[in-house]
Amino acid sequence: MELRSPDRPERSHEETFRMVAEAGYDGMCIDPSVEEISKFAELKPLYSEYGLNCMMNAFPFEPGDMQPLYQLSSELNASIVNIIGGVMPIRPEDSVPVIRRWMAEAEDAGRTVLFETHRDSLLNDLYYTLQVMDLVPEMRLCADLSHFVVDREMREPISERDQGYISRVLERSDCFQGRIANREQVQIQIEFPQHQEWVAIFKGWWKEGMRRWRERNADDATLIFLCELGPPPYAITDGSRHELSDRWDEALLIRRWANEIWSELEADEQH
Repeated sequence: MELRSPDRPERSHEETFRMVAEAGYDGMCIDPSVEEISKFAELKPLYSEYGLNCMMNAFPFEPGDMQPLYQLSSELNASIVNIIGGVMPIRPEDSVPVIRRWMAEAEDAGRTVLFETHRDSLLNDLYYTLQVMDLVPEMRLCADLSHFVVDREMREPISERDQGYISRVLERSDCFQGRIANREQVQIQIEFPQHQEWVAIFKGWWKEGMRRWRERNADDATLIFLCELGPPPYAITDGSRHELSDRWDEALLIRRWANEIWSELEADEQH
C-alpha cells in the first residue's frame, strides 16, 4: 500500500484501511520489526473500525525478538505470524535451534507461526530451505515462490527437478503470497504480454498449493492468500522513478485469480 512516488504523497493510515475495506479484502498484513512495534500497535483501532483481519510478516533480527512481536500479534489478533528471519546461520543445521525456539515461543503465546523463504533472510534460498525442511519436519511454510524463481534462475518451461522441489515446498505451505517473478526479476508486471508464460506457471503452482492445502485441512478451515506487491524498488520504475504498472490494479487481478482457482478446486471436488 506504500507509494514511494516522486510526486504523490503517501496515503494516511485511515485512507489505506478505508481503501482496502471498500475493495472487499478480508484483511491487511503488517511487516514489523521490534523497533516498529509501537508504530504498528497504533493501528489496532483501524482494524476494528474497518472490520479487517490482521496478518503479520515478522522481521526478527535477534533470537530474542520474537517474544515482543508475538505480543504485538496477540494485541492485533493476527491470524498468522509469518517469520522472515534476519538471523541467518550459514549452515542449515545451525538454524534449527533458532527455528525451534521461535516455534516454542509461538506455542506458549498461542500464535500460529509460519516461516517464509525470502532473500537476505533465514530461509534465504530454495536449497537451504529444503535442507531445513528435512531438519525440522514440523516447521510450516508461507509460500512466496517468487524468491525461489530468482534464487535458482529457473527457466521456463519448469524442469521436472525444479517442479519437484516446488511441490515439496507447497506440501508444507499453509499460506500463499501473490507475487509473480521471472528468472531475473522478483516482481514482474503481470499484464505485460512477455510475462504471460510466468503468469501461467505461478497460477499453476497456486492451484497445486491450494489443492494440497484443501486435502489436509477441514472444510471449515481458512486459507490466507496475501496479494503482496512491494513498492519501489520491488516495483520496477522508469527513469523518472514512476512505476511501470499499477500495483493496486494488479493486486485486485491477482485476488480475482486466487478466487477463481479456489472455485475451480471446489467444482473439481464436487465432480
